[in-house]
Amino acid sequence: MDRMMEHTTQTLTVDAYSSDGAGVARLDGAAVFVTGGIRGETCRVYLDKVGRSAVWGHVVEVLESSPARQTPDCPYFAQCGGCRFRHMTYEEELSAKRQRVEDALRRIGGLDLPVSEIYGAQAPDRYRNKAQFPVCPGPKIGFYQARTHAVTDVADCLLQREPAMRLRAAAKAWMERYRIPAYRERFGDGLVRHVYVRTSRAGDSLFCLLVNGTGVPHEDELVRMLREAEPGLTGVVLGSNEKKSNVILGDRYRTLWGRDYLDDVLCGLTFRLSVPSFYQVNPAQTEVLYGKAAEFACLTGGETVLDLYCGIGTIGLTMAKQAGQVIGAEVVPEAIEDAKRNAARNGIANARFLCGDAGEAARQLAAEGLRPDVVCVDPPRKGLSEDVVDTVAQMAPRRVVYVSCDPATLARDLARFAQTGYQAQTAVAVDMFPRTAHVETVVLMSRKDK
Repeated sequence: MDRMMEHTTQTLTVDAYSSDGAGVARLDGAAVFVTGGIRGETCRVYLDKVGRSAVWGHVVEVLESSPARQTPDCPYFAQCGGCRFRHMTYEEELSAKRQRVEDALRRIGGLDLPVSEIYGAQAPDRYRNKAQFPVCPGPKIGFYQARTHAVTDVADCLLQREPAMRLRAAAKAWMERYRIPAYRERFGDGLVRHVYVRTSRAGDSLFCLLVNGTGVPHEDELVRMLREAEPGLTGVVLGSNEKKSNVILGDRYRTLWGRDYLDDVLCGLTFRLSVPSFYQVNPAQTEVLYGKAAEFACLTGGETVLDLYCGIGTIGLTMAKQAGQVIGAEVVPEAIEDAKRNAARNGIANARFLCGDAGEAARQLAAEGLRPDVVCVDPPRKGLSEDVVDTVAQMAPRRVVYVSCDPATLARDLARFAQTGYQAQTAVAVDMFPRTAHVETVVLMSRKDK
C-alpha cells in the first residue's frame, strides 16, 4: 500500500465489519478499517494511517447512506471509547456481531459452523450494574477516549443506570467543593483514581472511591453528599490503590458508612457482591447466556458437572438443581470462598468448589474415581491454554459447553478441541454488551464416535 496516500481522502464502499465494529472497505486490494462506516454505504473516508497491509480511516462524508444509519443518541459518542454502534440501528448491530462470530469460526477455527441465533437485549440501554469511572485533574470523571488515557468528562452515559450517574455527579461535586486532588497517572501523585458503583436489580447501590492512599479529607462530607444524591445507597467504601499501574481495584478496603456488599438475584439465586467480586454486568442477558449453557449441557438430574473458571460459582450454581453434583474450579481463593458462601446462602448442597486450575481439578476428580459427564468452561478473554484443552479432553466428558467473551480465542480453542476428538455442534451468540463491540458466544461440543 502506498504510504503517500496517508492523510488523503478517498471515496470507498463499506462491505463488511471488523472485529471492533468498524466498517471494512477495500482500496488497491488492502483492507481499510473505517470508523463510522456502515455496511453498504459509499463514503468519503479520511485515511488516518496507512500500514503495509491495512489502512485505518474515518468517515468525513456519507455519499450513499444505509437505511440502518441513525443519528447517535449520545453527545459523547464521538469522543468516548465505550460505544461503537450508536450510529446504526440495533438490528444492524446484531447482524454485525453475528457476522463477527461466524467470520472468526471460519477464518481462525476453520469451522463451517453457523451461528444459529443471536439473542439481542430487550433493553439495550441502562443495563450495566457496574460503573468504573476513571478520574483525572479538572476534575474530570468519565471514560477514556478510544486507545488513549485521556478522560472524557461524562455527565450521563446511556449504558449506566441512573443511580451510578447520580453518585458520579455527587463525587465530582465533593471533589470540587473541597478541592480534592485527582490522581495524575503520569506522575503517580494526586489522590482520587476511580469512582466505582455497583447497582442491584432491586435498585440498591454500593459506592467505592479508589484512591492513591489510605484516606481522604472530608470523609463525612463525602458520605453525606452521596446519601443525599442517591436514596438507594446502602454503603460507601474507600479502596486503597497505591500502585503505579492501570489496575483499577485496590488491595485494601475500609467501609465509611453502611454495608460493604450488595445482594442481587440472578436465575432465581441470591448472590452477595463485594467491591472486588466478579459478576456479569448485564443480569437480564446473563440469564439468557446461562440458560443456553444449561440447555446445551442437557442435564437430566444425575450428571456430574465440572465448572472450570467458575468465579463466584454463578454458572455451576444455576445448573445445580438439574445435575447430580456440580464441582467448580477457580484459581482465585477469594472467588472460591464467595462461591462456597453463595452455595450455602441458596441452600445448594450438591455443589462444591476447588481452588486450583483445570489440571488440579482433574487430578482430584481422578483420585476420587469421578469422571465429569459435562465440562463447562467460561475463560477470560485470552481463552484456554493448550494444556487445559488437553486436560478436558483426557477427562472424556460426553459434552463440553464453552462460554466465550472473545470470538477469536474461541475459534482457536475449538480448532484445538477438534484435534482431540471433540466436534463443535451448535453455536449461539448473546449480546451481553449492547452498543459496544463485545459479544458472547455459547458453543456445544461432543465427542466424535470412534
